[in-house]
Amino acid sequence: MTLRLYDTATREVRDFVPLHPGHASVYLCGATVQGIPHIGHVRSGIAFDVLRRWLQHQGLDVLFVRNVTDIDDKILRKADDAGRPWWEWAATHERAFDNAYEALGVLPPSGEPRATGFVTQMVEYMQRLIERGHAYAADGNVYFDVQSLPDYGALSGHRLDDVHQGESAGTGKRDPRDFTLWKAAKPDEPSWPTPWGHGRPGWHLECSAMATSLLGAEFDIHCGGMDLIFPHHENEIAQAHGAGDPFARYWLHNGWVTMGGEKMSKSLGNVVAIPAMLERVRAVELRYYLGSAHYRSMLEYSEGALTEAAAGYRRVESFINRVSARVGAVEAGDVPAEFGAALDDDLGVPAALAVVHNVVRQGNTALESGDGAGALAAASSVRAMMGILGVDPLDPHWLDEQTDESAATTALDVLVRAELQRRAQARADKDWATADGVRDRLAEAGIEVTDTPDGAQWSLKGTS
Repeated sequence: MTLRLYDTATREVRDFVPLHPGHASVYLCGATVQGIPHIGHVRSGIAFDVLRRWLQHQGLDVLFVRNVTDIDDKILRKADDAGRPWWEWAATHERAFDNAYEALGVLPPSGEPRATGFVTQMVEYMQRLIERGHAYAADGNVYFDVQSLPDYGALSGHRLDDVHQGESAGTGKRDPRDFTLWKAAKPDEPSWPTPWGHGRPGWHLECSAMATSLLGAEFDIHCGGMDLIFPHHENEIAQAHGAGDPFARYWLHNGWVTMGGEKMSKSLGNVVAIPAMLERVRAVELRYYLGSAHYRSMLEYSEGALTEAAAGYRRVESFINRVSARVGAVEAGDVPAEFGAALDDDLGVPAALAVVHNVVRQGNTALESGDGAGALAAASSVRAMMGILGVDPLDPHWLDEQTDESAATTALDVLVRAELQRRAQARADKDWATADGVRDRLAEAGIEVTDTPDGAQWSLKGTS
């Protein structure tokens, strides 16, 4: 393995060494199913789907767990506001998230535990924490004593004196900085029996119990959005270490999708829901856009950026389709060393995409010069690279999206390139009138021609 990943816990890029050779275990904090997913919600799913695909390409057997938080203050409040049972509200929006992940080509997880299915494990976890002196019960609540753990705050860099958990008030807390493991039952709210009374779990406890139940006391990688570093992931570590579990060896966090410089969230009202987005662009184009930035960077959403990314994807798709039409079937081949080096460098997708587009340019040149073997080799390499990024145009998942419009674009490309060949020959013969005539006819048809070092490239006006 030559993969190196930025570990939030150590604040450095580290060599990835699996706990068990040939295997990788990954836990991703999944959705709190309180509403319809927007593009900010699914970015982590796409970013770490690339991680999973790259690990698999490296020959590892990947056990990938993505949880569902199906009991939460927000779920209860929104269900109550809508006059619907909380479990039905959660199930409805869990299906919406599943549909979004499936539409965007995110591989289904090896396991997808729901919080409500692991209450027994949570009770056992709390018992271990109480026995080890890291938690206490009060008035039916159970709290974690943050001062009992010397390294509390190490992941986030928070000093204990500055800690604010930001949770709703319970009773019996010894220190306001302590966080809730278990909430005492309230009237008309769901609850489960425990040795300390009926109640329901705290958010942080859910993930520690689910992760260790399915992946073991120690596993390789814990993923999630950077907004989860504190308090959620800090408190997960506290619970695990307090219970005596080594827990995650690497911590990876993805950046937000922003609008106007602010994190996309329902509370800000700057939400772009997945169903609405899929009315503007194809799902594969949306995935390409959301996965094109480095996973740790912020992705500033704009219509222009989305349109540009979709056009970039279509150029790759068009190249592969042209090679299929002119030369023959394109099978996925080998990935260039430069592509592998980019992903090995903390999943450097922007650099990896630069390799993709460079090979596409080389393939186009080969295709136009009559070098069918060279074009086919380039297309095979492009398929392999795009497959690792989850956007291979010939993957069966995306073929249904190659609509009549996609087929028309491919056919148009064949015709336009024939015209561009005429123009190139005319320019070589210094027949400027013919060359200008070709360009003018294409312009009248709404086609812009740009001369580049790799030859003339075309695009429809407004999509380049």
